[in-house]
Amino acid sequence: MESQRHITVPPPDPILDAARACVLDVGLRRTTLADVARRAGVSRMTVYRQYGDLSAIVSALLSAELLGLMEGARVEAATQPTARERLVEEGVLVVERLSRHPLWCKVLDLDPELLLPLVVDRFGSSQRAAVELVAAQVEEGQREGSVRGGDPQLLATCLLLTAQSFVFSARIIAAEHKTEHAGAELRRLLTGYLLPGDG
Repeated sequence: MESQRHITVPPPDPILDAARACVLDVGLRRTTLADVARRAGVSRMTVYRQYGDLSAIVSALLSAELLGLMEGARVEAATQPTARERLVEEGVLVVERLSRHPLWCKVLDLDPELLLPLVVDRFGSSQRAAVELVAAQVEEGQREGSVRGGDPQLLATCLLLTAQSFVFSARIIAAEHKTEHAGAELRRLLTGYLLPGDG
């Protein structure tokens, strides 16, 4: 049965579209509020009133991109028979697509140091949104018996960190093992972590 969980993907926004174009051209660090306003065809004050500052725009952009990928994966994985299998399939699809996503690849190419705090220090808004969505799926799996017991928020956090490591390490896997398709290994990891058992 298809999950009743729904992902709210933000509607198209010319300011976010402009920010995406700027980041793809010059990276995060060299993108300015003025650049975004000019590309969007609006004043800097309009951008400021809607988002506040550039960091808020970037946060909204990354969240929108991630939620869009998650929604696409949710639709594709909906035919899987259990909540666990849907969750695992969605995770693999999102990781594979995020690893090749032009925006994320540009950030990793030009400004990887800007992502470091989100890896070692704190979650950003897009990661927090992802944890909430995954936790809801974990709870669904626990109710039906396809996911082991435990704090859904903690399980979701650990799932996200595992999946995230595959995104950030995709180039290492490709270089060391001559493959860009580590999805099968991620699927085994996530499945083993979620399976009910005595452990």
